Amino acid sequence: MSTSISPPPTQSPAEPHVLDNAVWAALTGPHAHFAERVGRAARYPLDVCPFTALADPADPAAWDDLAELVGPDTVTAVTGARAVPDGWEIVERGQGVQLVDTGLRAEPAPEAVRLGLDDIPEILDLVALTKPGPFLPRTVELGAYLGIRHRGRLIAMAGERVHPPGWTEISAVCTHPAHRGQGLATRLVRAVAAGIRERGEIPFLHALAANTTAISLYESIGFTLRRRTNFLLVRTPGRLPAPTP
Repeated sequence: MSTSISPPPTQSPAEPHVLDNAVWAALTGPHAHFAERVGRAARYPLDVCPFTALADPADPAAWDDLAELVGPDTVTAVTGARAVPDGWEIVERGQGVQLVDTGLRAEPAPEAVRLGLDDIPEILDLVALTKPGPFLPRTVELGAYLGIRHRGRLIAMAGERVHPPGWTEISAVCTHPAHRGQGLATRLVRAVAAGIRERGEIPFLHALAANTTAISLYESIGFTLRRRTNFLLVRTPGRLPAPTP
């Protein structure tokens, strides 16, 4: 298995980087088969991933499309936006970081097993205990999820989530508290990354800006901070905007 770092896809310096709006790039690219879309707004199915995205968060018409997509008086998570139009409410605001693979030693983990639909109850139990971020009943369908078991019990996992062209996000990295300190998360991240690299893509990931422990771990194994990110939990207006003539 080749684990060499592939060069990023060619992109004009004048164009926005694909990772600047990764969810939109995924839902209009490799994950288009998951997309629920109205015009310039798209989202994953509600049991797959909580994210919605806009083609251009600065475009009021894209917000109108989002309101039509999710419905009036509805709370939804939006990536890449810093503000909302009149009539919208910011319910919660968060800050994160985006890190990209620049020197990770990617390699398979022989003890890791592929997780699937039959493993969802155990996965959801581990997620509820460790809180690595949103994970829904069908999130496992977004890509390869690997787990490590101890005496038959799932104790650690990591997998693939958002998939813009040329890149794949590593997500849901978590370890049962009783089994931390053994390097399980690092082995799984390297194993998931090996599968991503085998496709000729580049791993990246997100973390909460406040989670300095996780950020330090990722940087120590070969990820580099690319940018700081913003995400909003917003409520749509109580009434949909009037259609444009």
